[in-house]
Amino acid sequence: MREQILAIIEKNSRINIKELAVILGADELTIANELKAMEEEGVICGYHTMIDWEKTSIEKVTALIEVRITPQRNQGYDNIAERIYKYPEVNSVYLISGGYDLLVTLEGKSLKAVSSFVSDKLSTLEGVLSTATHFILKKYKDHGTILAKKYEDTREKVTP
Repeated sequence: MREQILAIIEKNSRINIKELAVILGADELTIANELKAMEEEGVICGYHTMIDWEKTSIEKVTALIEVRITPQRNQGYDNIAERIYKYPEVNSVYLISGGYDLLVTLEGKSLKAVSSFVSDKLSTLEGVLSTATHFILKKYKDHGTILAKKYEDTREKVTP
């Protein structure tokens, strides 16, 4: 039942317990207890709202930063990753395979603000060898949700 609950709330964290119980054919108390247990165990780490910032008047720039680092003895990548994820601008930090070690996502008010963060804070951290910054120009799909709707031509057809 846990996997089913997680699959549903991952797509819709606002679903209420009553609705969840109906979908899963269980009683509300069982669902509530299961959710509480998963929160206490750290399986459920938080609830988030996905926002399409392009449809607001708020300017935001999102960037993906690839970071190459020197792992530290007895700590590997964890210590540097922790120093990076403590910055409030940073949304996520992932240990990745390939040519870089970490993938950092962050948001800023402008390209300049993000670039300044990377050059002044991220690149200067001890153990950081290099970075590569990629700016998100448009989001088509995020967390399984399609953001870019397919263009439909609403003009009337003219036939001879």
